[in-house]
Amino acid sequence: MTENDRTLHRQAALVKGRPAPHIPPRRENAHRIASDEEAIRIARALAEDFAAGAAARDRERRLPIEEIERFSQSGLWAITVPKAYGGAGVSSATLAEVTAIISAADSSIGQIPQNHFYMVEALRLAGTEEQKRHFFGRILNGDRLGNAFTEIGTKTPVDFRTRFVPQDGRLLLNGQKFYATGSLFAHIIVAVAKDANDRVHIVFLDRDTPGLALIDDWSSFGQRSTGSGTVTFDDVEITPFQTVDHDIVFEKATPMGPLAQVIHAAVQVGLARGALAETIGFVRAHARPFFELDIQHGYEDPHSIHALGDVAIRVHAAEALLSRAGAILDRAIAAPDEETVAAASIAVAEVKAYGTEAAQLAANRLVELGGARSTLEGYGFDRYWRNARTHSLHDPVRWKYHHIGNYYLNGAKPPRHGAL
Repeated sequence: MTENDRTLHRQAALVKGRPAPHIPPRRENAHRIASDEEAIRIARALAEDFAAGAAARDRERRLPIEEIERFSQSGLWAITVPKAYGGAGVSSATLAEVTAIISAADSSIGQIPQNHFYMVEALRLAGTEEQKRHFFGRILNGDRLGNAFTEIGTKTPVDFRTRFVPQDGRLLLNGQKFYATGSLFAHIIVAVAKDANDRVHIVFLDRDTPGLALIDDWSSFGQRSTGSGTVTFDDVEITPFQTVDHDIVFEKATPMGPLAQVIHAAVQVGLARGALAETIGFVRAHARPFFELDIQHGYEDPHSIHALGDVAIRVHAAEALLSRAGAILDRAIAAPDEETVAAASIAVAEVKAYGTEAAQLAANRLVELGGARSTLEGYGFDRYWRNARTHSLHDPVRWKYHHIGNYYLNGAKPPRHGAL
């Protein structure tokens, strides 16, 4: 990319977007969670508070800065740091359930730390001891990682023009990213970039690094408050200590891909859970009976009862699949090999595919069974469908079914990458 190209991109993005919000400097006093049970308990308490303002944040496209601060300071963003480095090292099932609990309250907040956990896993698998001690320590203290992964304008979402190369005795990073979920709230921006040999690395950069720019220009109709906008790098000077090989984690069987995906699956399951709860509450309180029926309340309508039962079964099935996927993924983490990692990838793909369908069905039924009153803007119920549909596009669910079928029918192991 030429200097003129970079200047034009920055100018265009700033016209359309807003400057990044101020985020307090690195943290030092986050709570330390000690167990899986404590993580679940804290997530439930936070979710109750997050749910109260979810509709307004979505309607106003208001970034949940205070909520994210509480979320990370609670210790929940450090729960996957291994016990050997002072973390809780919770199970994958617990990580998924924490994500589902938060996502049922506000799916934007639930999605924001997904890439944070992805990069923590990258450090666990490929970081040096010195890098692990340094970055795990910062995460335990409350620092948040934000991704700068995907680019627009390339042939596929995993083609990268962003790169770092030696120049005049310095190592310089240049490029631009979009869909950078979590970066607006992060203390450390983690960029995915190629080196001079076209090998992909992840690069850890403090938020205030010269040449790094964050722009709030996310305009999707769903997941409105994830802040998934633009990050640019203009001659950002880095050191080898800030880089971790990303290719290496997929060159052999590791749980990197299914761990990334189980969090996305949990967002969908949380959305389904939240929409079902809203449906039950709203139908009980407000739904009126159809005039052909001789009943007193809308919740006595036999068709509504049947439809609600159908949704409940599907949501509970998705929850069971999520728990199952977490258990299978934990076996792969404990003993990673071709078989265990393939089994984990398929189990996670199953819940991601089914959970996506359950979330969209539950979101549709919320409005259908709630009736015309449920469409009033004040309730904000449309956000469930918009968020489920938008988040589902992170990677194509249709490919999940292909790999699942090919695995069971033909014994074909799925490919290793971050979308499976």
